[in-house]
Amino acid sequence: MTLPSPALKPGPVRVKEMNPAQITAVIGNDPRLIIPIGTCEQHGPHLPLGCDTIIVEHMADDLSAEYGVLRAPTVEYGVNVDSERGFTGNASLRKKTLHRMLNDLLDSWEATGIREFILLTAHGHDPHQEALATVVTAGARVRVVDIFGVNMSDLLEGQREAMHGDEVDTSIMLYLAPHLVQPHIAQDYMMSREQLRRYRRGTLKIPKGSSGSIGRPSLASAEKGQRLYERIRSKISDRIFLAPAAEE
Repeated sequence: MTLPSPALKPGPVRVKEMNPAQITAVIGNDPRLIIPIGTCEQHGPHLPLGCDTIIVEHMADDLSAEYGVLRAPTVEYGVNVDSERGFTGNASLRKKTLHRMLNDLLDSWEATGIREFILLTAHGHDPHQEALATVVTAGARVRVVDIFGVNMSDLLEGQREAMHGDEVDTSIMLYLAPHLVQPHIAQDYMMSREQLRRYRRGTLKIPKGSSGSIGRPSLASAEKGQRLYERIRSKISDRIFLAPAAEE
């Protein structure tokens, strides 16, 4: 007796793996494009520099696969906090450079039929967010999604919000890519809400007592990371992908 083959789970619809005719067919059904925007930035001694990038790439792939929406190649660099320039391997763009690059990219894609852009990022630095929020198109809708803007306080033990290389980042990385995490060398360092606000604006340097991370990575776990990731994915689905696509 021959058993029926299991149905294949659809994968992400990646622009870089498709030809123009295939992309045209997808746009004809749904003219949206997901653009994951990462960073190359330290997150403490226990996490890789591509932490933000890895998280938004996974999220972009999962959402693309679930909704059949095109997924653009990842923008690997963002605007880092100036005070982190001394960390080996860090690479940052200026705000106006990221802004101009995105303007150019969105202009190219809009000319081929994209009517809505969904910019996914996991980096809360104010100049980085401003570069995304001020992108201009001829008519297409632009939606900037800070995936850590979701309320997750009830899922955390030592924090009430996402910080940097913290309980949130470390938990999600333990869930998505545990082989890249070294939890045994994670170091906790807490800031007040006002200090965290100044740090995100770039007016406060990383204190000498911090190894680079801010928050409580020692409380991270893969199980917590799965709950956080699923919460974020569910909220983005409800607010962005289950809403009607923008009309031409």
